[in-house]
Amino acid sequence: MHASTPLLSSMHRLALACVCALALSGCAGLAGRDPLGVQVAGIEPLQGQGMELRMLVKLRVQNPNDTPVDYDGVALELDLNGNRFATGVSDARGTVPRFGETVLGVPVSVSALGALRQALGLASGSRLDNIPYTLRGKLSGGVAGTTRFSDKGALSLPGYP
Repeated sequence: MHASTPLLSSMHRLALACVCALALSGCAGLAGRDPLGVQVAGIEPLQGQGMELRMLVKLRVQNPNDTPVDYDGVALELDLNGNRFATGVSDARGTVPRFGETVLGVPVSVSALGALRQALGLASGSRLDNIPYTLRGKLSGGVAGTTRFSDKGALSLPGYP
Protein backbone atom coordinates (compact mmCIF):
# COMPACT_ATOMS: atom_id res chain seq x y z
CA MET A 1 0.00 0.00 0.00
CA HIS A 2 2.92 2.34 0.63
CA ALA A 3 4.09 1.83 -2.97
CA SER A 4 0.81 3.14 -4.41
CA THR A 5 0.75 6.25 -2.19
CA PRO A 6 3.62 8.05 -3.98
CA LEU A 7 2.06 7.11 -7.35
CA LEU A 8 -1.33 8.39 -6.22
CA SER A 9 0.24 11.55 -4.87
CA SER A 10 2.04 12.12 -8.19
CA MET A 11 -1.23 11.64 -10.08
CA HIS A 12 -2.96 14.16 -7.80
CA ARG A 13 -0.17 16.66 -8.44
CA LEU A 14 -0.39 16.11 -12.20
CA ALA A 15 -4.18 16.52 -12.17
CA LEU A 16 -3.89 19.66 -10.04
CA ALA A 17 -1.25 21.08 -12.41
CA CYS A 18 -3.53 20.41 -15.41
CA VAL A 19 -6.51 22.09 -13.72
CA CYS A 20 -4.36 25.11 -12.82
CA ALA A 21 -3.00 25.35 -16.37
CA LEU A 22 -6.52 25.25 -17.82
CA ALA A 23 -7.76 27.86 -15.36
CA LEU A 24 -4.85 30.17 -16.08
CA SER A 25 -5.26 29.82 -19.84
CA GLY A 26 -8.96 30.68 -19.48
CA CYS A 27 -8.12 33.76 -17.41
CA ALA A 28 -5.44 34.80 -19.87
CA GLY A 29 -8.08 35.02 -22.58
CA LEU A 30 -10.13 37.37 -20.40
CA ALA A 31 -7.19 39.46 -19.22
CA GLY A 32 -6.98 41.31 -22.53
CA ARG A 33 -10.58 42.50 -22.35
CA ASP A 34 -11.16 46.22 -22.09
CA PRO A 35 -13.78 47.34 -19.55
CA LEU A 36 -17.27 48.15 -20.79
CA GLY A 37 -18.15 51.81 -21.04
CA VAL A 38 -21.40 52.65 -19.24
CA GLN A 39 -22.94 56.13 -19.17
CA VAL A 40 -26.31 57.53 -18.14
CA ALA A 41 -28.17 58.13 -21.41
CA GLY A 42 -31.33 59.53 -19.82
CA ILE A 43 -33.77 59.49 -16.92
CA GLU A 44 -37.55 59.33 -17.26
CA PRO A 45 -40.21 59.47 -14.53
CA LEU A 46 -42.27 56.35 -13.73
CA GLN A 47 -45.41 55.89 -11.62
CA GLY A 48 -44.46 55.57 -7.93
CA GLN A 49 -46.26 54.10 -4.95
CA GLY A 50 -46.90 55.89 -1.70
CA MET A 51 -43.95 58.06 -0.76
CA GLU A 52 -41.46 56.50 -3.16
CA LEU A 53 -40.38 57.97 -6.45
CA ARG A 54 -39.70 55.75 -9.46
CA MET A 55 -37.59 56.52 -12.50
CA LEU A 56 -36.29 54.68 -15.53
CA VAL A 57 -32.53 55.13 -15.83
CA LYS A 58 -31.33 54.51 -19.37
CA LEU A 59 -27.78 53.24 -19.62
CA ARG A 60 -25.69 53.29 -22.78
CA VAL A 61 -23.39 50.26 -22.63
CA GLN A 62 -20.45 50.24 -25.07
CA ASN A 63 -18.34 47.17 -25.72
CA PRO A 64 -14.85 48.03 -27.04
CA ASN A 65 -13.89 44.34 -27.39
CA ASP A 66 -13.88 41.99 -30.36
CA THR A 67 -16.22 39.51 -28.66
CA PRO A 68 -19.85 40.11 -27.65
CA VAL A 69 -20.82 40.37 -23.96
CA ASP A 70 -23.92 38.45 -22.86
CA TYR A 71 -25.81 39.62 -19.79
CA ASP A 72 -28.70 38.25 -17.76
CA GLY A 73 -29.69 40.85 -15.18
CA VAL A 74 -28.63 44.37 -14.26
CA ALA A 75 -28.29 46.08 -10.87
CA LEU A 76 -27.34 49.68 -10.18
CA GLU A 77 -26.98 52.35 -7.50
CA LEU A 78 -27.18 56.07 -8.22
CA ASP A 79 -25.71 58.70 -5.88
CA LEU A 80 -26.44 62.43 -6.30
CA ASN A 81 -24.35 65.08 -4.57
CA GLY A 82 -22.44 62.32 -2.78
CA ASN A 83 -25.58 60.78 -1.22
CA ARG A 84 -27.35 57.51 -2.05
CA PHE A 85 -30.33 58.49 -4.16
CA ALA A 86 -31.73 55.48 -6.02
CA THR A 87 -31.25 51.75 -6.50
CA GLY A 88 -32.70 49.39 -9.05
CA VAL A 89 -32.56 45.98 -10.68
CA SER A 90 -33.78 44.51 -13.93
CA ASP A 91 -34.00 40.94 -15.17
CA ALA A 92 -33.23 42.13 -18.71
CA ARG A 93 -31.09 39.81 -20.77
CA GLY A 94 -29.33 40.32 -24.03
CA THR A 95 -26.01 40.87 -25.73
CA VAL A 96 -23.82 43.91 -26.19
CA PRO A 97 -22.35 43.27 -29.67
CA ARG A 98 -18.64 43.26 -30.36
CA PHE A 99 -17.45 46.82 -30.95
CA GLY A 100 -21.05 47.87 -30.43
CA GLU A 101 -23.43 49.38 -27.96
CA THR A 102 -26.89 48.98 -26.54
CA VAL A 103 -29.22 51.04 -24.34
CA LEU A 104 -30.68 49.35 -21.25
CA GLY A 105 -33.56 50.67 -19.17
CA VAL A 106 -33.39 49.97 -15.42
CA PRO A 107 -36.28 51.03 -13.17
CA VAL A 108 -35.00 52.54 -9.92
CA SER A 109 -36.68 53.48 -6.66
CA VAL A 110 -35.95 56.60 -4.68
CA SER A 111 -36.75 56.34 -1.00
CA ALA A 112 -38.63 59.16 0.69
CA LEU A 113 -35.46 59.84 2.72
CA GLY A 114 -33.35 60.08 -0.45
CA ALA A 115 -35.82 62.47 -2.05
CA LEU A 116 -36.01 64.56 1.12
CA ARG A 117 -32.22 64.72 1.36
CA GLN A 118 -32.00 65.98 -2.23
CA ALA A 119 -34.85 68.46 -1.71
CA LEU A 120 -33.08 69.88 1.35
CA GLY A 121 -29.89 70.16 -0.67
CA LEU A 122 -31.72 72.08 -3.40
CA ALA A 123 -33.39 74.32 -0.82
CA SER A 124 -30.01 75.18 0.66
CA GLY A 125 -28.94 76.77 -2.59
CA SER A 126 -27.78 73.87 -4.74
CA ARG A 127 -28.35 74.43 -8.44
CA LEU A 128 -30.55 72.25 -10.65
CA ASP A 129 -27.89 71.95 -13.34
CA ASN A 130 -24.59 70.08 -13.14
CA ILE A 131 -25.65 67.89 -10.20
CA PRO A 132 -22.73 65.50 -9.60
CA TYR A 133 -23.65 61.82 -9.80
CA THR A 134 -21.92 58.50 -9.28
CA LEU A 135 -23.34 55.36 -10.86
CA ARG A 136 -22.25 51.86 -9.82
CA GLY A 137 -23.65 48.59 -11.02
CA LYS A 138 -23.19 45.23 -12.62
CA LEU A 139 -24.25 43.20 -15.61
CA SER A 140 -24.66 39.55 -14.58
CA GLY A 141 -24.11 36.48 -16.67
CA GLY A 142 -22.12 35.49 -19.69
CA VAL A 143 -18.91 33.50 -19.98
CA ALA A 144 -16.89 36.11 -18.13
CA GLY A 145 -19.37 36.15 -15.23
CA THR A 146 -20.40 39.44 -13.66
CA THR A 147 -19.15 42.65 -15.25
CA ARG A 148 -19.03 45.59 -12.84
CA PHE A 149 -19.18 49.19 -14.03
CA SER A 150 -19.10 52.72 -12.68
CA ASP A 151 -19.54 56.20 -14.10
CA LYS A 152 -19.25 59.73 -12.73
CA GLY A 153 -20.50 62.94 -14.20
CA ALA A 154 -23.04 65.70 -13.85
CA LEU A 155 -26.77 65.67 -14.58
CA SER A 156 -29.00 68.58 -15.44
CA LEU A 157 -32.72 68.43 -14.87
CA PRO A 158 -34.74 68.62 -18.11
CA GLY A 159 -35.99 72.08 -18.98
CA TYR A 160 -33.44 73.87 -16.81
CA PRO A 161 -32.07 76.93 -18.67
